[in-house]
Amino acid sequence: MKEFDYKVVHVCKQSGARVGKFVTPHGEITTPVYMPVGTQATVKSLTPQELNDAKAEIILSNSYHLYMRPGHKLVEAAGGLHKFMAWDKPILTDSGGFQVFSLSELRKITDDGVEFRSHLDGSKHFISPEVAMDIQHGLGSDIIMAFDECSKYGAEHSVAESAMKRTLNWLDRCKKYHENEKQMLFPIVQGNMFSDLRKISLEETLPYAECGLAIGGLSVGEPKPLMYSLMEEMQPHYPENMPRYLMGVGSPDCLVEGVLRGIDMFDCVLATRIARNGTAFTSQGKVTVRNAVYKEDFSTLDKDCDCYCCRNYTKAYLRHLINTDEILGGRMLSLHNITYLIKLMHRIRDAIMQDEYLDFVKEFRNSPEYC
Repeated sequence: MKEFDYKVVHVCKQSGARVGKFVTPHGEITTPVYMPVGTQATVKSLTPQELNDAKAEIILSNSYHLYMRPGHKLVEAAGGLHKFMAWDKPILTDSGGFQVFSLSELRKITDDGVEFRSHLDGSKHFISPEVAMDIQHGLGSDIIMAFDECSKYGAEHSVAESAMKRTLNWLDRCKKYHENEKQMLFPIVQGNMFSDLRKISLEETLPYAECGLAIGGLSVGEPKPLMYSLMEEMQPHYPENMPRYLMGVGSPDCLVEGVLRGIDMFDCVLATRIARNGTAFTSQGKVTVRNAVYKEDFSTLDKDCDCYCCRNYTKAYLRHLINTDEILGGRMLSLHNITYLIKLMHRIRDAIMQDEYLDFVKEFRNSPEYC
Protein backbone atom coordinates (compact mmCIF):
# COMPACT_ATOMS: atom_id res chain seq x y z
CA MET A 1 0.00 0.00 0.00
CA LYS A 2 1.30 3.44 -0.93
CA GLU A 3 2.10 5.71 2.02
CA PHE A 4 0.60 8.67 0.17
CA ASP A 5 -2.14 8.94 -2.40
CA TYR A 6 -4.53 11.58 -3.65
CA LYS A 7 -7.71 11.11 -5.64
CA VAL A 8 -10.30 13.61 -6.81
CA VAL A 9 -13.67 12.35 -5.56
CA HIS A 10 -15.93 14.89 -7.25
CA VAL A 11 -15.65 17.99 -9.42
CA CYS A 12 -18.50 20.49 -9.11
CA LYS A 13 -20.26 20.74 -12.47
CA GLN A 14 -21.20 24.33 -11.70
CA SER A 15 -17.82 25.73 -10.60
CA GLY A 16 -15.02 23.22 -11.23
CA ALA A 17 -14.17 23.18 -7.50
CA ARG A 18 -13.26 19.73 -6.22
CA VAL A 19 -13.43 17.35 -3.28
CA GLY A 20 -10.56 14.90 -2.83
CA LYS A 21 -9.15 12.21 -0.57
CA PHE A 22 -5.54 12.52 0.56
CA VAL A 23 -4.04 9.40 2.17
CA THR A 24 -1.10 9.83 4.55
CA PRO A 25 0.67 7.47 7.00
CA HIS A 26 -1.40 8.90 9.88
CA GLY A 27 -4.78 8.87 8.23
CA GLU A 28 -6.95 10.13 5.40
CA ILE A 29 -7.74 13.80 4.83
CA THR A 30 -10.80 15.00 2.93
CA THR A 31 -10.08 18.13 0.90
CA PRO A 32 -10.65 21.02 0.74
CA VAL A 33 -9.39 21.22 4.30
CA TYR A 34 -8.48 23.89 6.85
CA MET A 35 -5.46 23.04 9.02
CA PRO A 36 -5.33 24.55 12.52
CA VAL A 37 -1.86 25.90 13.29
CA GLY A 38 0.10 24.43 16.18
CA THR A 39 3.20 26.59 15.90
CA GLN A 40 4.97 25.26 19.00
CA ALA A 41 3.61 21.69 18.75
CA THR A 42 0.30 22.84 20.21
CA VAL A 43 -2.70 24.67 18.82
CA LYS A 44 -2.61 27.44 21.40
CA SER A 45 -4.65 26.54 24.52
CA LEU A 46 -6.45 23.58 22.92
CA THR A 47 -6.00 19.87 23.65
CA PRO A 48 -5.79 17.19 20.97
CA GLN A 49 -9.12 15.84 22.24
CA GLU A 50 -10.75 19.22 21.69
CA LEU A 51 -9.32 19.34 18.17
CA ASN A 52 -10.66 15.84 17.54
CA ASP A 53 -14.07 16.90 18.80
CA ALA A 54 -13.94 19.85 16.40
CA LYS A 55 -13.21 17.29 13.63
CA ALA A 56 -9.76 18.63 12.76
CA GLU A 57 -8.14 16.23 10.27
CA ILE A 58 -4.60 17.61 10.15
CA ILE A 59 -2.61 20.30 11.95
CA LEU A 60 0.45 22.36 11.06
CA SER A 61 3.55 22.93 13.18
CA ASN A 62 6.47 25.26 12.61
CA SER A 63 9.98 23.95 11.99
CA TYR A 64 11.74 27.21 12.83
CA HIS A 65 10.15 27.58 16.25
CA LEU A 66 10.58 23.90 17.13
CA TYR A 67 14.20 24.03 15.99
CA MET A 68 14.71 26.95 18.39
CA ARG A 69 12.74 25.37 21.23
CA PRO A 70 12.90 22.56 22.31
CA GLY A 71 15.08 21.43 19.38
CA HIS A 72 14.27 18.86 16.72
CA LYS A 73 16.69 16.35 18.24
CA LEU A 74 14.71 16.35 21.47
CA VAL A 75 11.45 15.89 19.57
CA GLU A 76 13.03 13.03 17.63
CA ALA A 77 14.17 11.41 20.89
CA ALA A 78 10.59 11.67 22.15
CA GLY A 79 9.41 9.63 19.15
CA GLY A 80 8.56 12.50 16.82
CA LEU A 81 5.89 15.18 16.92
CA HIS A 82 2.96 12.77 16.97
CA LYS A 83 4.06 11.15 20.22
CA PHE A 84 5.52 14.35 21.66
CA MET A 85 2.20 16.20 21.42
CA ALA A 86 -0.16 13.20 21.59
CA TRP A 87 -1.71 13.81 18.17
CA ASP A 88 -2.30 10.67 16.09
CA LYS A 89 -3.57 12.31 12.90
CA PRO A 90 -1.52 13.87 10.06
CA ILE A 91 0.88 16.74 10.71
CA LEU A 92 2.36 19.18 8.20
CA THR A 93 5.49 21.18 9.01
CA ASP A 94 6.70 24.21 7.11
CA SER A 95 10.40 24.54 6.37
CA GLY A 96 11.03 27.61 8.52
CA GLY A 97 11.94 29.69 5.50
CA PHE A 98 9.26 32.33 6.01
CA GLN A 99 10.11 32.74 9.70
CA VAL A 100 13.82 33.10 8.99
CA PHE A 101 13.06 35.98 6.64
CA SER A 102 10.28 37.62 8.64
CA LEU A 103 11.42 37.27 12.26
CA SER A 104 15.15 37.81 12.01
CA GLU A 105 16.42 41.28 11.14
CA LEU A 106 20.03 40.12 11.23
CA ARG A 107 20.37 37.62 8.42
CA LYS A 108 22.60 36.88 5.48
CA ILE A 109 21.14 35.01 2.52
CA THR A 110 23.44 33.22 0.11
CA ASP A 111 23.01 30.36 -2.31
CA ASP A 112 24.31 28.06 0.45
CA GLY A 113 21.52 28.96 2.88
CA VAL A 114 20.64 31.57 5.49
CA GLU A 115 22.76 32.74 8.41
CA PHE A 116 20.65 34.50 11.02
CA ARG A 117 20.35 35.39 14.68
CA SER A 118 17.66 33.91 16.89
CA HIS A 119 14.72 36.17 17.69
CA LEU A 120 14.89 34.70 21.22
CA ASP A 121 18.45 35.27 22.39
CA GLY A 122 20.44 36.60 19.44
CA SER A 123 22.43 33.39 19.01
CA LYS A 124 23.78 32.71 15.53
CA HIS A 125 22.35 29.90 13.38
CA PHE A 126 22.59 28.62 9.83
CA ILE A 127 19.87 26.82 7.90
CA SER A 128 20.51 25.31 4.48
CA PRO A 129 18.13 23.17 2.45
CA GLU A 130 19.80 20.10 3.92
CA VAL A 131 19.48 21.41 7.48
CA ALA A 132 15.81 22.22 6.85
CA MET A 133 15.30 18.60 5.78
CA ASP A 134 17.20 17.30 8.84
CA ILE A 135 14.98 19.37 11.13
CA GLN A 136 11.77 18.06 9.56
CA HIS A 137 13.09 14.50 9.44
CA GLY A 138 13.65 14.74 13.19
CA LEU A 139 10.18 16.17 13.78
CA GLY A 140 8.68 13.23 11.88
CA SER A 141 5.77 15.10 10.29
CA ASP A 142 3.81 13.46 7.48
CA ILE A 143 4.13 16.40 5.06
CA ILE A 144 7.27 18.51 4.91
CA MET A 145 8.04 21.70 3.00
CA ALA A 146 11.02 22.49 0.83
CA PHE A 147 13.22 25.35 2.03
CA ASP A 148 12.29 28.49 0.11
CA GLU A 149 12.92 32.22 -0.06
CA CYS A 150 9.80 34.36 0.19
CA SER A 151 10.40 37.84 -1.24
CA LYS A 152 8.52 40.77 0.29
CA TYR A 153 5.36 42.22 -1.21
CA GLY A 154 6.37 45.21 -3.30
CA ALA A 155 9.73 43.73 -4.30
CA GLU A 156 11.02 44.62 -7.74
CA HIS A 157 10.83 42.02 -10.50
CA SER A 158 14.59 41.36 -10.37
CA VAL A 159 14.51 40.75 -6.61
CA ALA A 160 11.50 38.43 -6.89
CA GLU A 161 13.18 36.56 -9.76
CA SER A 162 16.36 36.06 -7.75
CA ALA A 163 14.39 34.66 -4.79
CA MET A 164 12.37 32.41 -7.11
CA LYS A 165 15.51 31.01 -8.74
CA ARG A 166 17.16 30.44 -5.38
CA THR A 167 14.01 28.62 -4.22
CA LEU A 168 14.27 26.30 -7.23
CA ASN A 169 17.94 25.64 -6.51
CA TRP A 170 17.16 24.88 -2.88
CA LEU A 171 14.28 22.62 -3.93
CA ASP A 172 16.67 20.50 -5.98
CA ARG A 173 18.94 20.13 -2.97
CA CYS A 174 16.00 19.29 -0.67
CA LYS A 175 14.80 16.62 -3.07
CA LYS A 176 18.24 15.01 -3.35
CA TYR A 177 18.70 14.99 0.43
CA HIS A 178 15.24 13.77 1.38
CA GLU A 179 14.85 9.97 1.41
CA ASN A 180 12.14 9.18 3.98
CA GLU A 181 9.20 7.53 2.21
CA LYS A 182 6.94 8.20 5.20
CA GLN A 183 7.28 11.95 4.65
CA MET A 184 5.92 13.69 1.56
CA LEU A 185 7.95 16.66 0.35
CA PHE A 186 5.87 19.55 -0.98
CA PRO A 187 7.75 21.95 -3.27
CA ILE A 188 6.76 25.63 -3.03
CA VAL A 189 5.87 27.91 -5.94
CA GLN A 190 7.19 31.47 -5.53
CA GLY A 191 7.37 34.51 -7.81
CA ASN A 192 5.86 37.30 -5.71
CA MET A 193 3.09 39.21 -7.55
CA PHE A 194 4.53 38.58 -11.02
CA SER A 195 2.53 36.06 -13.03
CA ASP A 196 5.41 35.41 -15.45
CA LEU A 197 7.68 34.41 -12.57
CA ARG A 198 4.97 32.27 -10.96
CA LYS A 199 4.42 30.38 -14.22
CA ILE A 200 8.15 29.75 -14.58
CA SER A 201 8.35 28.68 -10.93
CA LEU A 202 5.45 26.27 -11.33
CA GLU A 203 6.82 24.76 -14.54
CA GLU A 204 10.26 24.22 -12.98
CA THR A 205 8.74 22.93 -9.72
CA LEU A 206 6.37 20.32 -11.13
CA PRO A 207 9.05 17.65 -11.80
CA TYR A 208 9.72 17.64 -8.04
CA ALA A 209 6.07 17.33 -6.97
CA GLU A 210 5.03 13.74 -6.21
CA CYS A 211 1.83 14.12 -4.19
CA GLY A 212 1.38 17.75 -3.28
CA LEU A 213 2.28 21.29 -4.22
CA ALA A 214 2.41 24.47 -2.12
CA ILE A 215 1.75 28.05 -3.22
CA GLY A 216 3.84 30.47 -1.19
CA GLY A 217 4.35 34.21 -1.18
CA LEU A 218 0.67 35.19 -1.21
CA SER A 219 -1.33 36.81 1.60
CA VAL A 220 1.81 38.74 2.56
CA GLY A 221 0.29 42.22 2.48
CA GLU A 222 -1.08 42.48 -1.04
CA PRO A 223 -4.73 43.46 -1.66
CA LYS A 224 -7.03 40.44 -1.79
CA PRO A 225 -8.23 41.19 -5.36
CA LEU A 226 -4.59 40.94 -6.52
CA MET A 227 -4.17 37.61 -4.73
CA TYR A 228 -7.37 36.28 -6.29
CA SER A 229 -6.32 37.49 -9.74
CA LEU A 230 -2.98 35.67 -9.51
CA MET A 231 -4.72 32.52 -8.26
CA GLU A 232 -7.13 32.62 -11.21
CA GLU A 233 -4.28 33.05 -13.66
CA MET A 234 -2.35 30.12 -12.19
CA GLN A 235 -5.28 27.74 -11.68
CA PRO A 236 -5.31 26.19 -15.20
CA HIS A 237 -1.63 25.29 -14.85
CA TYR A 238 -1.85 23.25 -11.63
CA PRO A 239 -1.71 19.45 -11.91
CA GLU A 240 -5.01 17.66 -11.29
CA ASN A 241 -3.59 14.61 -9.51
CA MET A 242 -2.29 16.19 -6.31
CA PRO A 243 -3.47 18.56 -3.55
CA ARG A 244 -2.64 22.27 -3.82
CA TYR A 245 -1.79 24.01 -0.57
CA LEU A 246 -2.13 27.81 -0.22
CA MET A 247 0.18 28.75 2.63
CA GLY A 248 -0.87 31.10 5.43
CA VAL A 249 -4.46 31.79 4.34
CA GLY A 250 -7.43 31.15 6.63
CA SER A 251 -10.08 33.87 6.85
CA PRO A 252 -13.61 32.75 5.90
CA ASP A 253 -13.72 34.83 2.70
CA CYS A 254 -10.30 33.57 1.56
CA LEU A 255 -11.26 29.94 2.18
CA VAL A 256 -14.39 30.28 0.05
CA GLU A 257 -12.60 32.21 -2.71
CA GLY A 258 -9.55 29.95 -2.60
CA VAL A 259 -11.58 26.76 -3.14
CA LEU A 260 -13.28 28.45 -6.09
CA ARG A 261 -9.80 28.97 -7.56
CA GLY A 262 -8.67 25.37 -7.18
CA ILE A 263 -7.06 25.30 -3.72
CA ASP A 264 -7.33 22.15 -1.57
CA MET A 265 -5.44 22.95 1.65
CA PHE A 266 -5.26 26.05 3.86
CA ASP A 267 -3.66 27.09 7.16
CA CYS A 268 -3.53 30.27 9.21
CA VAL A 269 -2.93 31.41 12.80
CA LEU A 270 -5.72 33.98 12.45
CA ALA A 271 -8.41 31.88 14.16
CA THR A 272 -6.60 31.56 17.48
CA ARG A 273 -4.85 34.94 17.32
CA ILE A 274 -8.06 36.97 17.06
CA ALA A 275 -9.69 34.69 19.64
CA ARG A 276 -7.10 35.67 22.25
CA ASN A 277 -8.02 39.29 21.53
CA GLY A 278 -11.72 38.59 22.00
CA THR A 279 -12.96 38.20 18.41
CA ALA A 280 -14.97 35.31 16.98
CA PHE A 281 -16.08 34.24 13.53
CA THR A 282 -19.82 33.55 13.61
CA SER A 283 -22.70 32.86 11.27
CA GLN A 284 -23.65 36.54 11.79
CA GLY A 285 -20.17 37.87 11.03
CA LYS A 286 -17.32 38.83 13.35
CA VAL A 287 -18.20 39.38 17.00
CA THR A 288 -15.72 41.18 19.28
CA VAL A 289 -16.98 40.24 22.71
CA ARG A 290 -14.72 42.62 24.62
CA ASN A 291 -16.88 45.51 23.34
CA ALA A 292 -19.22 47.17 25.82
CA VAL A 293 -22.32 46.36 23.76
CA TYR A 294 -22.03 42.74 24.97
CA LYS A 295 -21.82 43.56 28.69
CA GLU A 296 -25.40 42.42 29.36
CA ASP A 297 -25.86 40.22 26.30
CA PHE A 298 -26.88 36.81 27.62
CA SER A 299 -27.32 35.23 24.20
CA THR A 300 -25.07 32.46 22.90
CA LEU A 301 -22.01 33.43 20.86
CA ASP A 302 -23.32 31.76 17.68
CA LYS A 303 -26.81 30.27 17.51
CA ASP A 304 -25.76 28.06 14.59
CA CYS A 305 -22.79 26.48 16.40
CA ASP A 306 -22.85 23.50 18.76
CA CYS A 307 -19.26 23.70 20.05
CA TYR A 308 -18.69 23.54 23.82
CA CYS A 309 -18.33 27.32 24.02
CA CYS A 310 -21.61 28.04 22.25
CA ARG A 311 -23.49 25.34 24.16
CA ASN A 312 -22.48 26.71 27.54
CA TYR A 313 -21.50 30.37 27.56
CA THR A 314 -23.03 33.75 26.77
CA LYS A 315 -21.42 36.74 25.14
CA ALA A 316 -21.60 38.57 28.48
CA TYR A 317 -19.63 35.82 30.24
CA LEU A 318 -17.08 35.58 27.43
CA ARG A 319 -16.66 39.37 27.55
CA HIS A 320 -16.03 39.14 31.28
CA LEU A 321 -13.36 36.46 30.74
CA ILE A 322 -11.58 38.39 27.99
CA ASN A 323 -11.66 41.72 29.83
CA THR A 324 -10.27 40.16 33.01
CA ASP A 325 -7.55 38.29 31.08
CA GLU A 326 -8.86 34.91 32.18
CA ILE A 327 -7.32 32.08 30.16
CA LEU A 328 -10.69 30.41 29.63
CA GLY A 329 -11.89 33.29 27.45
CA GLY A 330 -9.17 32.85 24.82
CA ARG A 331 -9.52 29.08 25.04
CA MET A 332 -13.24 29.08 24.38
CA LEU A 333 -13.07 31.59 21.54
CA SER A 334 -10.18 29.63 19.98
CA LEU A 335 -12.20 26.43 20.19
CA HIS A 336 -15.18 28.15 18.61
CA ASN A 337 -13.16 29.76 15.78
CA ILE A 338 -11.43 26.50 14.88
CA THR A 339 -14.79 24.70 14.94
CA TYR A 340 -16.38 27.41 12.80
CA LEU A 341 -13.69 27.21 10.08
CA ILE A 342 -13.76 23.41 9.99
CA LYS A 343 -17.56 23.45 9.69
CA LEU A 344 -17.26 26.05 6.92
CA MET A 345 -15.05 23.62 4.99
CA HIS A 346 -17.71 20.93 5.48
CA ARG A 347 -20.34 23.30 4.06
CA ILE A 348 -18.04 24.01 1.12
CA ARG A 349 -17.55 20.29 0.46
CA ASP A 350 -21.30 19.66 0.61
CA ALA A 351 -21.95 22.42 -1.94
CA ILE A 352 -19.31 20.97 -4.25
CA MET A 353 -20.74 17.45 -3.95
CA GLN A 354 -24.20 18.82 -4.80
CA ASP A 355 -22.82 20.73 -7.83
CA GLU A 356 -23.97 24.01 -6.27
CA TYR A 357 -20.73 25.71 -5.32
CA LEU A 358 -21.26 28.86 -7.42
CA ASP A 359 -24.60 29.31 -5.71
CA PHE A 360 -22.90 28.84 -2.34
CA VAL A 361 -20.22 31.41 -3.17
CA LYS A 362 -22.77 33.97 -4.33
CA GLU A 363 -24.82 33.53 -1.15
CA PHE A 364 -21.74 33.62 1.08
CA ARG A 365 -20.43 36.82 -0.52
CA ASN A 366 -23.71 38.51 0.37
CA SER A 367 -23.73 37.23 3.96
CA PRO A 368 -22.21 38.78 7.11
CA GLU A 369 -19.86 35.78 7.27
CA TYR A 370 -17.84 37.15 4.35
CA CYS A 371 -14.99 38.64 6.34
